[in-house]
Amino acid sequence: MTSALKISLKANEKIYVNGAVIRTDRKVTLEFLNNVQFLLENHVLQAEEACTPLRQLYFTVQIMLVTPENAGEARALFSKILPQLLRTFKNERILAGLKHVDQLVGSGQVFDALKEIRALYPLEQEVMHQASVAPQEAAVVMAAME
Repeated sequence: MTSALKISLKANEKIYVNGAVIRTDRKVTLEFLNNVQFLLENHVLQAEEACTPLRQLYFTVQIMLVTPENAGEARALFSKILPQLLRTFKNERILAGLKHVDQLVGSGQVFDALKEIRALYPLEQEVMHQASVAPQEAAVVMAAME
C-alpha cells in the first residue's frame, strides 16, 4: 500500500477527484489513503483559456480526468490533435515532451500527462514569439477542433 497523500484546501476551494467536484466551506486537509486521480482548482484550465496548441491539448486531457463520462470523446480528440502537433512543432524538447504525454495518456496516467504538458508551456511561449511559426502552429489545433 502506498503512503497517504494529504492535500490542504482553503475555504471555498475546489478539488476534482475521480470526476467529482468537491468544494470546501472551510479550511480542510484531505487525506487520500489509496490511489486517486485529482486536479486542484488552480490547475483547471477553462475553455476560454485554451488559446494555444498546448493549452488546447491540456484542456482535452483535462476532460479525461475531470469528466470521465466524456473520456472517450476526449481521447478521440487527443488522438487527432497530438499527431498534428508532432508534425508541426520543430522544437525537440517539445516533441520529446509530447511523445512522453502520449505514453502517459496511453497508460492511463492522465494526471502525470497534465503535469508534463504544463511543463512545456514556457517552451511553447518561446516558439509562439517567433512570429513566422506561431500562426501556423496555432491554426493546426484550431482546425483539429472543428
